Amino acid sequence: MTNSPLIAVLGPTASGKSNLALRLARRFRGEVVGCDSVQVYRFLDIGTSKVLKPEQAGIPHHLIDFLDPDQEFTAGQYMALGRRVLSEIGQRRNLPLVTGGTGLYLRALLNGLFDGPSRCESLRERLQQQARRKGDTHLHRVLARVDPESARRISARDRHKIIRALEVYFLTAKPISLHFRDGAEKLKGFRLLRIGLDPSRDRLYRRIEERVDRMFAGGLVEEVRSILARGYSPGCKPLQSLGYLQVVQFLQGEISLQTAADATKQATRNYAKRQLTWFRKEEDVTWFPGFGDEDSLGSDVEACAADFIQAGTSKHSGRSTRPALLSAP
Repeated sequence: MTNSPLIAVLGPTASGKSNLALRLARRFRGEVVGCDSVQVYRFLDIGTSKVLKPEQAGIPHHLIDFLDPDQEFTAGQYMALGRRVLSEIGQRRNLPLVTGGTGLYLRALLNGLFDGPSRCESLRERLQQQARRKGDTHLHRVLARVDPESARRISARDRHKIIRALEVYFLTAKPISLHFRDGAEKLKGFRLLRIGLDPSRDRLYRRIEERVDRMFAGGLVEEVRSILARGYSPGCKPLQSLGYLQVVQFLQGEISLQTAADATKQATRNYAKRQLTWFRKEEDVTWFPGFGDEDSLGSDVEACAADFIQAGTSKHSGRSTRPALLSAP
């Protein structure tokens, strides 16, 4: 398999990436590959806006909903699984459509990851103790001193990523951001089209607030209760993510329900800003101003994708290697 087309749909949360990926999958006989560090977990549906089976309309979806909430999962594991899935989709002569908001996962999938040091449990425990005594913001300030680039892209609330970045620094005497820039083996065998969604900030924030309201009205609190009732710790990694953390705080009596909703909106707006900053550093992105569920934008992206696919098939001296990609079966 060589030179197979691959499309990645980038953009901030609530920009309509999933809708656009489904549209492209229907048009070009595609399969969707999730690129979201929370959607990989079972039971976390409402708070992640996961595309569930009835909404998938028969289109295969990969790398979502396959881990238990207490399972560890790294960007390196995502890279290995994702590349295997891409290869299998290509062998079926279908179009892989990678979509999701976790920039690190996307970068790992496309550019590879450095061969980092193994986990050091004693160092991790010392960092955990510091976080418990002084708070996550203390660890984040330490990270900002030794690796300002990583501190800018990692939230001060994301203890898991902060500890890994500090672990790499203390074990290698080199910031993890420099390790990432040194790179690793890039994805081979695919031609890549990056589609970026760039809606106006005001409209994006309104959508974020509306989505959060729907989540809380649609049962987010009950979803978290059911996860905890299954025996999972409120401190497990996915329950520290947007929306889930705030609901856990509400259930533990730390904040009111309204405060939980308002805090989720603010944290999600901040996350969207960081996503846009990250994705704007990606190379060769074709940006579209708007949301992925807007029909006019979808038509423009379809035309762009068709040109991209056709450009690859026309290079083979009249022998079309992927003719079925140009239309749905």
